Amino acid sequence: MFPANLVASEWSSQLQIEAKAFTQDSDFGQSNSNYSLAFETEFYHEFEDTDWSVTFKPFLRWDSEDSERTHGDIRELMFTYVGDVWEVKAGIGKVYWGVAESQHLVDVINQTDFVENIDGEDKLGQPMLHLSTEQDWGLLELFVLPYFRERTFAGIDGRLRFPLVIDTDNPIYASSDKEHNIDAAVRWSRSIGDWELGVSHFSGTSREPLFQLDATNPIDPSLRPVYVTIDQTSIDLQATIDAWLWKLEAISRSGFDSDRYWAAVGGFEYSFYDIKESGVDLGVILEYQTDSRDFLGAGFQTQDSIVAGFRLAMNDEQSTEALLGYSHSEEGQKFINLEASRRLGDSWKLIIEARYFTGFDDNNPTESIFYPFRNDDYIGISLEKYF
Repeated sequence: MFPANLVASEWSSQLQIEAKAFTQDSDFGQSNSNYSLAFETEFYHEFEDTDWSVTFKPFLRWDSEDSERTHGDIRELMFTYVGDVWEVKAGIGKVYWGVAESQHLVDVINQTDFVENIDGEDKLGQPMLHLSTEQDWGLLELFVLPYFRERTFAGIDGRLRFPLVIDTDNPIYASSDKEHNIDAAVRWSRSIGDWELGVSHFSGTSREPLFQLDATNPIDPSLRPVYVTIDQTSIDLQATIDAWLWKLEAISRSGFDSDRYWAAVGGFEYSFYDIKESGVDLGVILEYQTDSRDFLGAGFQTQDSIVAGFRLAMNDEQSTEALLGYSHSEEGQKFINLEASRRLGDSWKLIIEARYFTGFDDNNPTESIFYPFRNDDYIGISLEKYF
């Protein structure tokens, strides 16, 4: 039972039923379909006669095939104090940095929940102390991150998995403090006319793992995640000029090898509003991704890619939306992604997701990090209930 001053708290919840059908047989005998249930609820309260509030958001998923995807997480458990000059947040939270559509280079605070989706947009809750102050010269944010969250990966029975199982029980850390290494970050952001500018620096354990082969059992080898310590300086820019939305994310990072490297993603989105007075908006997206490294983790080659897409918003009562993306690398690999959604009534939502991987060379499996997913084309349908 909550104390008396919590009785007036706000609750909201979401229940999801998801089904996926894969169009090709898997490489390792996994099922061509899977089903799952997910539940997320949010509790929010502003304490009476104080400047404090609390948000609690737990998440649970059960998956019919992949035991690693059956998991739970505290997405948020955050106490917030809003003062005259500083805002202080302490607990577990989520922070998003970045502006690009196709790749999230500067977004380094939260760990990716890779079993939820490979697009990198689902994140695990991150323990943090977050201080921020907004002044005439911009918004300054300071982060202390006292505990590291390991990336999740599909298990032996899951789809969209790597050829060798990722041994998430035995990660390797560059820091002697392992998951208790204290990470830190600082960010300054400001609106200047039509421009939104952000400059950030992160120092700590990389959210992106490398991998080390573990052949202790030669009959059943595995890959151990390796988490190095990095320093990353980044910039993100977004300009809204008439119907144009210009975007850039760029990073300079050390820690993955002896040399510092850089990477960037940039482009634009142009919107056609109220096409023929129908109320329909159509956005055209074009972005370019580049990386100065020769190889990514696990020996995969880096490749420059062009990403094109369309964003459709019907602007109807059902909030019908769709996003279609097409990625083409310099070596010819292609990735097509479709996401569409529509509200059904006042409390239901239908979501359709489809992914298609093609253009891989079986004689050169390390030419693309997407090679292990070449037979994992799928169509997914989700029904969400909000209450």
